[in-house]
Order: sequence, then structure tokens, then C-alpha cells
Amino acid sequence: MRILRAGERMAVPWKNGGGTTSEVAVYPEGAGFDDFGWRISIADIARGGPFSLFPGIDRTLVLLKGQVTLSIAGRGAVTLTPDSEPLDFPGDVATSAELVGTARDLNVMTRRGAFTARTAKTRGRNIDLSLSQAAGARFCAPLAATTASHGTDVIALEPGDILRLDRRETGLLAFSEGTLFLWIEIWAGNPRK
Repeated sequence: MRILRAGERMAVPWKNGGGTTSEVAVYPEGAGFDDFGWRISIADIARGGPFSLFPGIDRTLVLLKGQVTLSIAGRGAVTLTPDSEPLDFPGDVATSAELVGTARDLNVMTRRGAFTARTAKTRGRNIDLSLSQAAGARFCAPLAATTASHGTDVIALEPGDILRLDRRETGLLAFSEGTLFLWIEIWAGNPRK
């Protein structure tokens, strides 16, 4: 298990000046926008406007702070708040955002046909890691400060800290009572077919 601390990420400004992005994890390690298989990042959005297009990429967006209305070509407008469920949409479809103030979101991007991701928001105390060992990569992102324990390890987590779990890890990952978190699983190919 690796702890990906929020304070250790570097924010990179967008070319259009509308915000910054901090990379959480990418595969293969060190890959750029043209050659990643999958990528997880957190974006701070300062103003609305069009999203960058990512040909051949599927996206999942989870709003962590603020309110954003997304207009996705072929779908119409969707308003997201931190209470909203994760939103899946193709990265190569015209999408634009309108903001109320500023916002922060978590993005999961996968190269279509090569990788598939599932992002779920859940509240609970225990995650049985044995049930998700088929995933190639697993992440747990608590949405508030909490304490996690796995075996004899006890870890204090702040908002923005994310756990990356090795696929060989089993047993229970336990949190403080009532912790709300994102559970992200990524597979090679498309296991749902």
C-alpha cells in the first residue's frame, strides 16, 4: 500500500489559464497525455469554458468542491455538486463547464479499448480487498480526514490523500465510522464484455 499525499503533488497550470491539474497517478509511470494507458488527477478550476479534447479516452469526473454544470455534446447539461455520483463521459466529445465560484474535481481517464475504470462513491467502515484483486490498479480516496487501518498499519489521512493498493493485498481496509470515500478500480481491456 502506498500513501499518495496531497501535499506532495505539483499543480501544473492549464494552457488556457482556467485552472491547474495535479497528477495523482499515471500508467505507465512517467507517461504524458499522448501515451498514457490510464491517469488519475485532481483539477482546481478557476473559470468555466471548454474542456480539452482527449481522442480515444474515456473519462470519469467526481466533483470534490463547488458546483459545475457540464454541457456534453449529445447529452445536454448536467449539474454536479460534491453530493453527485461520479459522471462517465467520452473525452473526445465536446464538453464545456459553467461554474458557480471555483471548483475542484477528481478525474479518472482511461485509453478506450486498452483499459476500463470503475469509480464508485460509498460510505462505510470496511472494504474487503479480496473482492477486488482482479483489478490491475486500486485506489481509495477518502473525502474527509479519517484514519485507515490494514493489518497492524494505522494511517492518518487528510482530504486529498489517496491510498494506492497493491493487487496482492487482501484482508480488510478499515476506516473511521461513516467515512465517505471514492473507490477506483482499473482493469486492462474491458472485463464487462
